[in-house]
Formats: sequence, C-alpha cells, structure tokens
Amino acid sequence: MSDQYSALRSNVSLLGQILGHTIEQALGAPALEKVEAIRQLAKSSRTGDEQAREQLLNELHRLSDDELLLVVRAFNQFLNLANVAEQYHTVSRHADTGFCQLDPLKQTLKRLKQGNIGSEQIAQALAKLDINLVLTAHPTEVTRRTLINKHVQLSDCLDKLELDKLLPTERTQLLARMRQLIAQAWHTDEIRHSRPTPLDEAKWGFAVIENSLWQAVPEYVRELDTLLQQELNMSLPASARPVRFTSWMGGDRDGNPYVTAEVTQSVLEHGRWMALDLYIRDLNQLINELSMHQASEELMALSGPSHEPYRQVLKALRNDLQQTHKYLEAKITGQPSRGENRITDIKQIINVLQMCYRSLCSNKMAVIADGLLQDTIVRCRCFGLQLSQLDIRQDSDKHAQVLAEISQYLELGDYCAWDEQTKLAFLAKELANPRPLLPRHWQPSEQTQEVLDTFKVIADNPADNFGIYIISMARQASDVLAVKLLLKEAGCAFNMPVAPLFETLDDLNRAPEVMRTLYDNKVYRGVMGEQQYVMIGYSDSAKDAGMMAAGWAQYSAMESLVALSDDCDIELVLFHGRGGTVGRGGAPAAQALRSQPPGSLKNGLRVTEQGEMIRFKYGLASVAKQSLHLYVGAVLEGNLLPPPQPEPQWREVMAVISEKSCEHYRAIVRGNKDFVPYFRSATPEQELGKLPLGSRPAKRNPDGGVESLRAIPWIFAWSQNRLMLPAWLGAYQGLAAAIEEFGEQHLALMSQQWPFFRTRLEMLEMVFCKADSWLSAYYDQRLVASHLQPLGEQLRSELAQATALIKELSPEHTLLGHQPWIRESIALRNPYTDPLNVLQVELLKRVRAGGSVALDNALMITMAGIAAGMRNTG
Repeated sequence: MSDQYSALRSNVSLLGQILGHTIEQALGAPALEKVEAIRQLAKSSRTGDEQAREQLLNELHRLSDDELLLVVRAFNQFLNLANVAEQYHTVSRHADTGFCQLDPLKQTLKRLKQGNIGSEQIAQALAKLDINLVLTAHPTEVTRRTLINKHVQLSDCLDKLELDKLLPTERTQLLARMRQLIAQAWHTDEIRHSRPTPLDEAKWGFAVIENSLWQAVPEYVRELDTLLQQELNMSLPASARPVRFTSWMGGDRDGNPYVTAEVTQSVLEHGRWMALDLYIRDLNQLINELSMHQASEELMALSGPSHEPYRQVLKALRNDLQQTHKYLEAKITGQPSRGENRITDIKQIINVLQMCYRSLCSNKMAVIADGLLQDTIVRCRCFGLQLSQLDIRQDSDKHAQVLAEISQYLELGDYCAWDEQTKLAFLAKELANPRPLLPRHWQPSEQTQEVLDTFKVIADNPADNFGIYIISMARQASDVLAVKLLLKEAGCAFNMPVAPLFETLDDLNRAPEVMRTLYDNKVYRGVMGEQQYVMIGYSDSAKDAGMMAAGWAQYSAMESLVALSDDCDIELVLFHGRGGTVGRGGAPAAQALRSQPPGSLKNGLRVTEQGEMIRFKYGLASVAKQSLHLYVGAVLEGNLLPPPQPEPQWREVMAVISEKSCEHYRAIVRGNKDFVPYFRSATPEQELGKLPLGSRPAKRNPDGGVESLRAIPWIFAWSQNRLMLPAWLGAYQGLAAAIEEFGEQHLALMSQQWPFFRTRLEMLEMVFCKADSWLSAYYDQRLVASHLQPLGEQLRSELAQATALIKELSPEHTLLGHQPWIRESIALRNPYTDPLNVLQVELLKRVRAGGSVALDNALMITMAGIAAGMRNTG
C-alpha cells in the first residue's frame, strides 16, 4: 500500500494488535498464535504463493469445531475493525484519498464558475435543491447495533489520537479505552438470536438520526452556505431545506406480513416521541445560553414583563413539548393518559424559534442567533416533527384484491378479471363520485381489512407524517388510480402522492406508456397533486435481465419519462431504488448521479439508502457531512452542467449490448436446468434463512424457487462465494457483440464522452476486484456435485473473459486505476476475508452433513464477516 495510506495502515495495525492482545488474554497465547499463523498464510496466499495457499487450506480443514469458531470470530472482528479504520480514514486529518470532506463540492462550485453559469441560474438551482434520502430496512446490515455503537466510539478515539500536542497521559487513557471497547466487542455475541421487528428497525433508523445526522445536518448546511459565499458570493435561501429524510421502516409492507397498520401507527408515534425528546434537549441548551435581556417588541409581547424574555418564551415552548412528550409516552407504553397533545405541527416550534432569531438580529446579536438557535431551526426544517417522514409501500396485487372483493360483494363482477379499460372507467367514475363505495355493513376478509386499515392510518394522521405511497410491481395506470380510490374511501383529507414502482425489464420499457395513460386521464389529473413521483427499480430489473440490460432500460425509461412530463407540463420527481451493490444499481453516489439522463434531477433527488450503506455513509457525523456534500455537488452539477445527450449511434451500441447481455443472462439463469441446483449448492443461499438479518422474509413466496427470491438475498448469496455473478453475467457477451459490430474504438470514445457508459464499466471494474475465482472454485470443489461443476467452470471462464475485456476497455488497462482508494480498500481486506470464505466452505460441508447449534453460529459469523469484507453486500 502506498505511503498516502500510511495513516490507515497504522490504525489498522493498532486495532489489530489490540484485538490480538484481547484474544490472548481471553484464550491464551496458543489461540493467538493459531490465528496469526492463518493470517500470515492468507497474506502469502494473496501474493500468489501456491504453497502458502495449500498450507492455508490444510490448516483450516484440520480445525476442530471449537477452533473453527475461534478463528471465524477473530477474522470477523478484524474485518469490522478494518472497516472502522477505513471509514474514519475518509475524514482523517492525515487522509489523502481524494475524499477530503469539502473538496468534491468545492471542485463542483469552481466548475460552475468556469462554465460561465449565470448567478441567477445558480440561485434557482439552490432554491430548488431538495435531496430526500430514504432510509430502508432492507436486510443487509448484519452487524448488531450494540457493536456498531462500540465501533463509533472507536472512531472517536482514533480521531482524538490525531490531535496535536496530545499529552502522554491522554494518549494512555485513549488506548486504555480502545482496549476496553475491543474487549467488550470480543466478549459480545456477534449474531442476533432473533429477527428484529419492524419497530426495532424503525428505532435503529431513529438512532442513526440521533447519533449522527442530528449533529451532521446543521453543520453541513452551515458549511454549504460558507462555501457558496466563498466560491460564488451567494448564500442559501433563508428557508432552505437542502436535505430531508424519509423512512420505509414500519411503512414497507410489500411481502412483509409483520408490517401491519398497528405497527405503522406505532412507528409514527415513536418517531414523534423521539423528535420531541431531541428538540427538548436543544431547548434546554438554548435556555441556558439565551440569557440576554434586549428583545424586540414582538418577542416582549409574547414573553410578557421579563428580564430574560428569550428564556421565558423558550421555557413555555419547552413545557408544551414536555406535555406532548408525556402524552405520547403514555400512549406508546399503554399507560394511563398523561400530559396533553399540544405540539402537532412543526411550525409551532419553528415560529417561536424564528421570532427569537429575528429579535436577536434586530438587537445586533446575529452572532448569537447564528449559533445553536440557527442549528435548531435547520433541524426543524430538515427533520420535522417525525425525524423522518414515513413512506407506505404495498404490492399492486393487494389493492386489486381489495377492489375485487368489493366489486364481487356489490355484484358488479370480478375487478381482477376486467380488462384495463374497464378498470380505468370504473376507477375514474368512483373517484369522481362523492358517495362512499364501501358498503356500510360489509365484513371484508382479514387480508382486505388489513389493507383498508393501512389507508385508515394514513387518513387519521397529519399529511406531514408521510412521504409518498409506493406501488410495487406497478404495471398499469389502473394500479395508481386504485390507490387514489382507496385513499378517498378511507377519508384521507390530504392529497398523498402516489408513485408507481417499475421494477422488471418489461415494466421499465412500458413505463412511459403507463404514465401517458395517467396524464391523459382527466380524473387523475384532478387528483394527482402538484408533483408526480415515479420510482425506478434497480434491483429487480437487474435480477430479471442482468445488470447491463437493466441499466440501459433504467436510463431509457428515465429519459422518456422526463420528456413526457415536460410535454405535459408536469413536475416529475424520479425516485431511485438503488441498493449498495452493483447488482442492485449501486455505485459511488456522485458517479451514479452524473450518469443519469439530462434533466432527471431538476425537481430534486429522491434515493434509497439501504442496509449497511446507511452505517457506512451516515454512521459518523463527519462521514455523513461528507456524503451530503457529495450529493449536493453531484445534483448541482447534474442540473447546471448536465452530461451530454447520447449520440444516435451510442444508442445503437447500447441496444446491442442490452439485447445480447440479457439473452445470455436469461439463458443461464432461466434456461439452464442445472443453474438452480448449482446456485443452491455453491452458495449459502439455503442457509441464509438462519441469519436473522431483517424483519422481512427472504422470499415473496415461501414455496417458490429462485424466481421468488428477493433481489437482496440473491445478491448476498453470490457475494458470499465471491463469484459476484448477478453484477456481471452477460456483460461480456453484450460488450463483445458491440465491439464486433461497431469496433473497440467506438466504445472507447463512448467511455470518454458519456458518463453513463463510463459508469457501467467502472462498476464492473469494482465487481471484478472483489470477485475471486480460486475461492469460487473451492466452493465448487467441496460443495457441488460433480455433474454440476462444469457450470461453475463455465461461469468462471466467462468471468475471466469479462475481466480481460474490461481491462482492455479501461484507459489504464487495469482495474480501478482511476480509483486507487477503492482498489487499496479491497486489497486491505482480502487477506482477512479469504480465511472466512474457506472456513465457510468447511462449515457448510459440516452443517449440510448434519450440524449443530455451534456450527450454525459459526456459519452465521462467516456470513457476517464476509459481508464486512465485501462492504456493499445488498
């Protein structure tokens, strides 16, 4: 590793030494010696030492069950500590990774100046800046929350160790604290023993806000404003809310029977309770700080005669917050009613705080107003009264089944059997009809009642509690009108935005046609609201057609939807359902946004942040600020310096790549009779069910095959055996066909001039750096029946072909030559992930032959450790 990473090497070494000392203290010197011997063999194996590799395999194969657990735990913990060091390094004072906190945004602002973008244009872009980050509970966060908290504290210790003029006693105390934290982690069970409930997941989301984002957001807004003043001589608008947060935790009921109407209501109450708690803490600080007596007439009129009018006013507000807090606490815990429900709108808090702000400024105390008071105002705007608004998501079939039950009860026929035009006519008529559709004394089925209860929860809560309603597997315009009708029937007094989610390849291709039908429907235009949201599904489209075909379908759909909405004078907001991995649309945030069609960000950015990526991007306040600055820079650049429109021939190239890659992908995944049994034996797919990742079942249909497997476990399983198949299968066939027809030089030109195409290739480069054929072959050798092994050999041969081709197309003719930080990051973890892969094979072999609870636990720890090594697993 080069000298620029010496600080990272040093921190990894320090954490590793402390872990080694902990293991030695807990289990004795022989245990540590065994772990160290395996670590050295793994490092030598990584350099190409075949003898060391053979020794490594033999050593791990000979381990007893107890020794297996020890080694698995040691390497899992080491990878977690390496991730702590790496995450901290991105914001370290000694980092030189190109990720320095404000540099990307500074560079963007300088490019805006150099591009002669007018100040009025920039001001308009800033006024419309709206980054909506949607936190989801997709089950790829394998690390327990108690361990995450210890890792955060370790990051704080690393930060303090970098301080200049640190006293020897202070350094000794910090190192002692680090030894305590690592010992606590070692003696803590790494694996949950029960699945989290949807409420547990929601609480985890609230904890991310409390522990990191609550501090990071106002600091980020202040830094953004300062940078704008320095670079462009302009400020953020006074009412700016450049970032806000939404959650799916407790609202996403698609395939999750545990997310009920009752759970959704409970999550809403917990969110408001937590928000009030945080605002009360801020007010306590403000009351301590704002002891001044000079005040405006406006404030004095509210405070009455007082020598400390700010404290007087803020204490009254705090009392209202405390009364509401007690009211909610009693409701949540089922205790007798206490307090009063006084604070029901965030404006009740903002109005008082802004009055204090105006008063301070008018009395020449702006320096005070721009401190904690301004931070709290920013928090009110960005977090609201819920910390995060709640999206509701449900499958389109569930709504259709409700309407079918109603139509049959009313003897109108079976809604599900009607054609699309009949459905649209019925829905439009009922939407325009003021009388209720639901029969008064009708007793629906339990499933239908649950859907109706969800709509009632929406209707019974304020509009500000919610984000949007997402329809999974939306295929027709009637799917959207059906939700609008059910909202009306529930008595919803506000216009909740409804977003179709286009997920499969066919659905993406038909998305413009579906939206045209909606836009042409006068009844829908009357109930649509101010904006139209459309969600683009990245994971299921990639699972359906392969990464290359899905990527082009996503781009084409977005491009057509933007043009259509502009033609119809409709403000379109695209919602990106990206995951952390390449197979689920994942890519570095700025890179991904710059590769989108021109105009696709002009009405804001709405994007999912999923699984473990929430922790990696927002788990530390300093890292969270960096992530937010990256988003701001990319959105401003996308709107003011948009990428070029693709040339006609580039579209032809992509059409060939898409067709040929999809054809091959489906031939393997759907057409090869050996694929499913190979998948299930060569990966831990069947054993993943033992890992209590999230509240949602791994399959939409418990009795279904691979086709019913959710995109996340599909990706997770292939990342475990290091074949990474969903992220690249079909890419070689598509690219090779395009080279044959158009020539390699044409693709090289596309890579130079078109960010969309360059991003596809860079995503593949990252995948190929993480893939590992010798490990995949070892899984086959030990776990796969001989008659299925030729398929594995074929897939690894294709992986080698694809890797060679991507290297050839890369400007540096190497993988990630332009992104050395990512390459170094992968290389850092590989020697510690390799033993876990080999151990996982051994454990799968033993478990499948008839295992034990101890072996199951060890197997689950290998899954968690490999996930830590791969970083973005879902």
